[in-house]
Amino acid sequence: MIKVAVWGPGSMGLIALRAVIDHPELTLTGLVVHSTTKVGVDAGALCGIPDTGVRATSDPATILDGDAEVVVYAAAANLRPGDAIADMSAALRAGKDVVSCSVVPLVFPAAVDTALTEELRAACAAGGASFFTTGIDPGFANDVLPLVLTGMSRNIESVRVTEMFNYGTYPDASAVYDILGFGKPPEFPAFAAAPGVFSFGWGPVLHQLAAGLGVEIERLAESVERVPADTAFDTPTGHVGAGTIAAMRSTLTAYVDGAPKLVVDHVSRMRDDIAPDWPQPHIAIAPDDFGCPGVTGRGSYRVEIEGSPAMRCELELAENHDHDLGARVAGSVRMVNAIPAVRRAAPGLLSALDLPLVTGAGMLRPAYGPAPDSRVNFAAAR
Repeated sequence: MIKVAVWGPGSMGLIALRAVIDHPELTLTGLVVHSTTKVGVDAGALCGIPDTGVRATSDPATILDGDAEVVVYAAAANLRPGDAIADMSAALRAGKDVVSCSVVPLVFPAAVDTALTEELRAACAAGGASFFTTGIDPGFANDVLPLVLTGMSRNIESVRVTEMFNYGTYPDASAVYDILGFGKPPEFPAFAAAPGVFSFGWGPVLHQLAAGLGVEIERLAESVERVPADTAFDTPTGHVGAGTIAAMRSTLTAYVDGAPKLVVDHVSRMRDDIAPDWPQPHIAIAPDDFGCPGVTGRGSYRVEIEGSPAMRCELELAENHDHDLGARVAGSVRMVNAIPAVRRAAPGLLSALDLPLVTGAGMLRPAYGPAPDSRVNFAAAR
């Protein structure tokens, strides 16, 4: 059994915590939280299952000095990447392998500025440990999935990966309204809409695709479009006023040999009918509307490969008809299921290109009940 500690049981980490508890090859030995209300609470109680005997603490030293071999780091890092890197480096220096979903450019460390990676590289070397960042996007939907599909290609003209998501039910209100800028006037300086931010976060995704295809990127071109709401409406997490931002499309294009070859496209909405001319998901699993008409958490990931043969693959993820929760479950559990492969890998900064195929080994079994969800109480929010 691999001994695992979880650091940061939030919207992703809570799901990862339950996945660690349920995994047949893993045993939970520690839990670090940031919320004072969670301190002292048993890990099982946080997940809605019987107690595990592992109680939450706010002191990282308990896992850094403990017997965990791997740390699952899922603390939010959108606005605190430096702090997150310091936390993860401390775990690596202590000889703990780290799997994470927090600092998203690190899905492909080779393409990240050394200012962000040098501390992690030094920590890996000092502790003889491995570091791996993954998720669903960035992660499986725009690295492993498209690269596996290209294995059926006779020739490739271009690869495009599109995320289409309704963020009206996303549980992190700060990320939705402050970072993405939804429900804010167009002049609000939303972090996610600032020039260069999408390139910083998703540029390494394109470099990873290029590395997997054996080509080099000459330059990246970024575009961001935003659309205001015609009329006011409510979502389970907040209000979107008329004239405030209700949809955003961020596109990053990589040029190879002078031509646009690789594209990551993000289409984010707060209601299904906003910006109808932008790509829409082809939904097979009917989502719940959470009591707010049009606010359904619809979402999917699309891979389009032009070439011989032409391919189009739609990845739809849902948990109890909830596409937002389905995507978070997939990203969190992929991180946990990768732990055995990361343990076997050589020390250093890893990407999906460095690991074998991560499967659901041991997961062919009856369900253990619903995945835990950290979202707000929707009924109360309305």
